[in-house]
Amino acid sequence: MEQRRESEPARTTVARKSDRELVVTRTFNAPARILFEAWTTPELFKRWWVPKSMGMVLRSCEMDVRVGGRYRLVFGHDASSTDEFFGRYIEVIPHSRLVWTNDEGGDGGPVTTVTFEEKGGKTLLVMHELYPSKEVLDAAGTGAADAMGETFEQLDELLLTLER
Repeated sequence: MEQRRESEPARTTVARKSDRELVVTRTFNAPARILFEAWTTPELFKRWWVPKSMGMVLRSCEMDVRVGGRYRLVFGHDASSTDEFFGRYIEVIPHSRLVWTNDEGGDGGPVTTVTFEEKGGKTLLVMHELYPSKEVLDAAGTGAADAMGETFEQLDELLLTLER
């Protein structure tokens, strides 16, 4: 069942692991604590999350990163168009694991799990999305996951500034 594509040569890998699962992996040249901070600090998250090629900006980023805490991301191309993504954190293990719901689609949204595994100063990041059904994953497509290659390049650039 596994279908693989590499968004960046030998860097970011997108794989459909089953009818309901999409997995994005990448190794970053940074410790897990710094990578985790970039995923959980709104001011940092805003600097890397939206692929620049999309022409969108992340206008608002609210994160209460704790079990039961909520997040809300507001995107837009211009003042007249906005998209919102929101949900709640269901697992938070500092420097190791984040799990959240994607509630903007109602009960049909995926659950996202991000793990951070550090070895020798580098961190393997695995982002796993579990959809409620094959149909929901098919409807979502892989566009957002494919954009993670560019997004993770932007995260790499941010990590260089944070480690100094």
